[in-house]
Amino acid sequence: MAGLTHFDDDGNARMVDVSEKETTERTATASGCVLMQPETTALIAKGGVKKGDVLSVARLAGIMGAKRTPDLIPLCHPLNLTSVNVELSLDEAQNAVLITATCKLKGRTGVEMEALTAVTVAALTVYDMCKAVDRGMRIADIRLVHKAGGKSGAYWASGRASEEAGNS
Repeated sequence: MAGLTHFDDDGNARMVDVSEKETTERTATASGCVLMQPETTALIAKGGVKKGDVLSVARLAGIMGAKRTPDLIPLCHPLNLTSVNVELSLDEAQNAVLITATCKLKGRTGVEMEALTAVTVAALTVYDMCKAVDRGMRIADIRLVHKAGGKSGAYWASGRASEEAGNS
């Protein structure tokens, strides 16, 4: 297992120097969900949340979150993202909002943190917009699903490669 890269030899936190890395196309996809009561799911489905269209607002919040990642995570590099795609869907069978975010760029460092931040901010926005009717919602299962680019190559979360290999 590789050592932690955000510490120098004396144990001090540092931003990793990526100046010698090759510029490549890099992508990352993260996913997560917000679990809720059936009544909350129904309210979102019929557009009855007083604060507005939950899925549309959360999509925009996720995109904004990806763009602000280096302002939120102390050692993240500011990146010139070329694409941020945030998808939200209502799963009425599971009483959940499912969230997936994919970030892309051509650069020297990956976009995993941006994809994870997009999912997290979108999930927090769903919670914020619906908390008046359901304070027991749970944000769950936020994880990196896929990454590609750079010298470490592609990564697929276990159990996902065969499902998504044709969709990248």
